[in-house]
Amino acid sequence: MTDSSATSRRGFLLFAAALALTPQFVRQDPAAAAAELPDFPEGVELYRSAYRNWGGEITASALWACAPADANQVVAVVNWARRQGWKVRPRGLSHGWSPLTITPGTESGAPVLLVDTTTHLTGMTLLSTDPAAVRVGSGASSEALLTFLEGHGLGVTACPAPGDLSIGGALAIDAHGTAVPANGERRLPGHTYGSLSNLVLSLTAVVWDADSDAYVLRTFTRDDADGAALLTHVGRALVTEFVLRVGANTNLRCLSRTDIPAAELFAAPGTQGRTFESFLDEAGRLEAIWFAFTEVPWLKVWSVAPTRPLTSRRVTSPYNYPFSDNVPPVVADLVGRMVSDAAWHLAPVLGNAQLTAASLGLVTTRSADIWGPSKNTLLYLKPTTLRVTTNGYAVLTSRDQVQRVVSEFTAFYRERLTAYAAQGRFPVNGSVEIRVSGLDDPADVGAAGARAPLLSALRPRADRPEWDTAVWLNVLTLPGTRDAEAFFRDLERFLITTYDGGHALTRVEWSKAWGYTDEAAWSDQEVLGTVVPASFDDGEGPGWEGAVEILDRLDPHGVYGNVFLDRLFP
Repeated sequence: MTDSSATSRRGFLLFAAALALTPQFVRQDPAAAAAELPDFPEGVELYRSAYRNWGGEITASALWACAPADANQVVAVVNWARRQGWKVRPRGLSHGWSPLTITPGTESGAPVLLVDTTTHLTGMTLLSTDPAAVRVGSGASSEALLTFLEGHGLGVTACPAPGDLSIGGALAIDAHGTAVPANGERRLPGHTYGSLSNLVLSLTAVVWDADSDAYVLRTFTRDDADGAALLTHVGRALVTEFVLRVGANTNLRCLSRTDIPAAELFAAPGTQGRTFESFLDEAGRLEAIWFAFTEVPWLKVWSVAPTRPLTSRRVTSPYNYPFSDNVPPVVADLVGRMVSDAAWHLAPVLGNAQLTAASLGLVTTRSADIWGPSKNTLLYLKPTTLRVTTNGYAVLTSRDQVQRVVSEFTAFYRERLTAYAAQGRFPVNGSVEIRVSGLDDPADVGAAGARAPLLSALRPRADRPEWDTAVWLNVLTLPGTRDAEAFFRDLERFLITTYDGGHALTRVEWSKAWGYTDEAAWSDQEVLGTVVPASFDDGEGPGWEGAVEILDRLDPHGVYGNVFLDRLFP
């Protein structure tokens, strides 16, 4: 490889990252905008904007967008859209993969209005301290919220790794972290081992009011039957603010290891040694990142540690893995070659380069053993990291079945990857990521009559009370990787048929990719129309159809729809 070609490939990645990070909008002449959008509410900032999701697989250019200054302006915009027959798509920080905001092929002239929540709807107020509650605008980022809470001695048990998620977007898709109680651990007041949606005490949304013949602001408390559908609304609503239950902050230690073979970590249940289950029992919080075609995962184990362990490095800010957040040159060169030359056969080389970069990076940056306030170890993924696409599933099961699920899945994944490679096919060049969380127990928020989020993947099933745990499974690969969709379909079919309600059940992860045919995600009608709805029906409560009825009644004109959502919620 010549120096010029290597530089060119690194430049390709840098350009792609810059494109993804740079807001692309064009201010419009008010007179011209008024001609194209007659009667648009006065005083609402209006412009043309591009849209790009995290992986860059869903893009749109020159869509109309606006940035309402407050909730009342949001109401005015939604009512304008209803009168004009337009769709409203709330936009946060676009850190997602699925077509819940914009669908592929959306043209610049489409009657679709992006409503930016991140410019003005970002306020935060501490409402109480005992018990603790915070009011937060839907456009505030998760990092901003966690920083605000930390300043008041508050925090959460677990959260997603990226800090660039809007709170509204995160709660729309039941965003989660990785945490279950370690052996002997008790939940702290104001905390949950479930999704962030399970922390909601109340939310304010723009919904249809038949008496007013208009969309209005309405606040739903946690005991409200309709509000249960909005706690994880999957893009079928527009929420302007939330009140969240939170609790006392904790200090966490995060130990990283790259010395345990996958065969030992993911061994069959009952096996002695350094198994996934053994670390779960010890600490309750862990993540395994297993790069493709390697034998040793990167294992992260968090544990509650009120005081700094002697060997731990104190961290005072998040994002403590710079080798992961900034693509190393050797990895950039390989990725550039694979993308530009379709050299997908280099996947084993890339997997080993990523493992080497992580193993060396943990040592050189002194980040293998870090300790500090929860935010500083829980947030570790910057927007500058390698952009990949990913599938996503939650397997609901009982705590004592976690090792079985992990072992069964990883064995099937390894067998399929080996079989594809033997055919000269290399569909995965990223990693498998495995996390574990509790379910959404509504009692955690301490509000009388609280209901579980109806459409959360972590919603407990009344017919399986022994299921108290979810195993989150993701497989990552570069966008456009040949044969990826067919491979992911194999994995999905395995999950659906293996975990069909016996000792476990598969649900999809809303923000990721699923519903695979051999050619595309979100396209298998059986998964969309049968498998997904059935996973939420347990014979008690509203179930899938009940949630759909509520969302339709709160938005009977379909203002909060798009082509994909209309298929998912027909």
